[in-house]
Amino acid sequence: MQHLSSASHSTREHSARRAMRSGSRHEVLRSALLSTVDLLNQRRAHQIDESYIDNYVALGWLEWHGGTLRLTTIGSNVCAQMSDRLAPMETAN
Repeated sequence: MQHLSSASHSTREHSARRAMRSGSRHEVLRSALLSTVDLLNQRRAHQIDESYIDNYVALGWLEWHGGTLRLTTIGSNVCAQMSDRLAPMETAN
């Protein structure tokens, strides 16, 4: 599993809340992916909503490997896109 140095946790939460207001489930998942990966890296997968896990696996962003979840290449690319999108927000704060 990759360790991602990315936007601050509060910036990611803000982005996820904004996506929820927009109503797009896909955008909600994209916005929450960085926080999800952080939880996986901290071995706290039990704190991830099961419906998110199901959706991430269906989208090919996460995969089951030997009973654990890991980020796929597609998921890594989505994380990189989200980090790039959030980077200007961090420098403005």
